[in-house]
Amino acid sequence: MSHDHHHHPTPTNMNTTFAIGVGLNVAFVLVEAFYGWQIDSLALLADAGHNLSDVAGLLLAWLGLWATRWHSSARHTYGWKRLSIMASLVNALILLVAMSYLIYEAISRFNTPVIMDGETIMWVAGVGIFINGITAWLFLKQGGDDLNIRAAFLHMLADALVSLGVVISGGLALWAGLNWLDPVISLVIAGVVIAGTWSVFTQSLHLSFDGVPHALDSQAVKKALQSLDGVESVHDLHIWAISTQQNALTAHLVYQNNIDTQNLLDSAHEMLEHQFGIHHSTLQLESKAYGEHCDQKDCV
Repeated sequence: MSHDHHHHPTPTNMNTTFAIGVGLNVAFVLVEAFYGWQIDSLALLADAGHNLSDVAGLLLAWLGLWATRWHSSARHTYGWKRLSIMASLVNALILLVAMSYLIYEAISRFNTPVIMDGETIMWVAGVGIFINGITAWLFLKQGGDDLNIRAAFLHMLADALVSLGVVISGGLALWAGLNWLDPVISLVIAGVVIAGTWSVFTQSLHLSFDGVPHALDSQAVKKALQSLDGVESVHDLHIWAISTQQNALTAHLVYQNNIDTQNLLDSAHEMLEHQFGIHHSTLQLESKAYGEHCDQKDCV
């Protein structure tokens, strides 16, 4: 049996990036919520709630970043890497619940329209474009190939675009008196957030139950292993996510006689890493006689 463990280094300056991102967004949430309450703008309050959930998401992602550094132990043999999956699931649930309430409030607002202070809405949301844009740029600059950091960048970029939508609604209310745009923009924001969050929710839920990661095809992996020189068959193949960044695999390879088993293992690990991005694989080699014995016992 062979084990192949590769751990990718986390960017050393990501702590500073997260600290700046969280600090800027907390300050903006306070400003946006205050002015949204002062002028009774549902769009601003909705965006403040959305940005507050972003702060929670950044904190969870930051915690997940630290969790990848916590060492494994006899009680937690994989360490705490799965915390990143749990963080994604919790964050998605919070967003879905918050946006469902926002939809309810926006629909209610159609029956009791409120005169919008377009000028205030525009400059407050304009600050949001600046802050979310700066945060997105920081993650883009420092994140490298880290998928979690890439997701944070896309989230912040989407927030900047949502704030732009709020600026547009404020401008139309100011110059054309279209006050009904406040609940409409709120519904659009909710729709955008739910659309972007749903895939995160379903994928994190899937990974929580040790489902095969979305980017991997278990049948393709099995065929690739079976195509290796010296492999007779493959069974007991299992693929799951250790974290949102690392995938793991275990499999039994039935090898042909007179094969260099060490060379076979090296080839298998290298193929799994370079072709499928699986850096944590455990392979058990079995002779044809043992494989036939396993087949009689209906091994999967």
